[in-house]
Amino acid sequence: HLIRRQSPRSQVLMKAPPVNETVVVAVVQLCSSQRVSLSLAQLSSILAELKPGAVDAIFLPENFAALAAPSAHQIGLAEAEGPGLIRNFIAQKAIETGAYIFAGTVPLARRADRTLVPGRKVRAASLVFDPCGEEIARYDKQHLFDVDVQDQIGRYRESDTFEPGDAPRVVPTSFGTVGLSVCYDLRFPEFFTRLTALGAEVIAVPSAFTAVTGAAHFEILVRARAIENACFLVAACQSGGHDSGRETFGHSMVVSPWGEVLACREAGPGVFITTLDLQDLRRVRSTLPSWRRPTTADHASV
Repeated sequence: HLIRRQSPRSQVLMKAPPVNETVVVAVVQLCSSQRVSLSLAQLSSILAELKPGAVDAIFLPENFAALAAPSAHQIGLAEAEGPGLIRNFIAQKAIETGAYIFAGTVPLARRADRTLVPGRKVRAASLVFDPCGEEIARYDKQHLFDVDVQDQIGRYRESDTFEPGDAPRVVPTSFGTVGLSVCYDLRFPEFFTRLTALGAEVIAVPSAFTAVTGAAHFEILVRARAIENACFLVAACQSGGHDSGRETFGHSMVVSPWGEVLACREAGPGVFITTLDLQDLRRVRSTLPSWRRPTTADHASV
């Protein structure tokens, strides 16, 4: 199910000098269970395909450890009171692979300031682990999926289970600054503008788009956010029919700052590896200054 696509570049980009700066990323697609043990077993099997040191960073989907789990609050308490099963698992995988892991989302019952989330709710926390297994960043999903969809579920209300986060977040890494977002955030372009203003060059978009909304909008939204901000977008997704009754769209993809889909896994659990060309990002940003939200003088030069 792995498809590689590349659209024609502009004449300006075709004349660009050879690229030397690269980062190798692994993008994981899952069909996660409501049960943590089953989800982590699937993820462990997929990560076993990666040789130690083969990639610089690994990107996981939203809700990678438990999708639509009725026990989200219990999971969130276990993970928030100290490194629990899920966080310890990811830390160990980061050490084993020697890679940063952008760990989709994990339900956490405490905010970053350690206060308890009220009303038996949790936060959908996107966590980042460095190659030494240290948790170095956390972003709590801001835009909650309260939407009516024409599928077998029909009514989605994330706000019944989750409390929204309150701030964007970027994290410096050895290969550049990475902005953190989650799934429904894609529909809010101003959010991505803020990440770029904070220095993001790569943006992680762990997702669990429904089959219906994904087919209609997912690729065009990912490509639009990449083009608007002249940055790489890495979208690791859920895919298939889940034991919760949900059906997710899949189509994990990596999109370049020029809006090219560099690689895409359409369906089914698995992993693909691709390379991000950081010199390419700098060329695009110098060629098209619109990503800086230009002044009137800048507009005249575009």
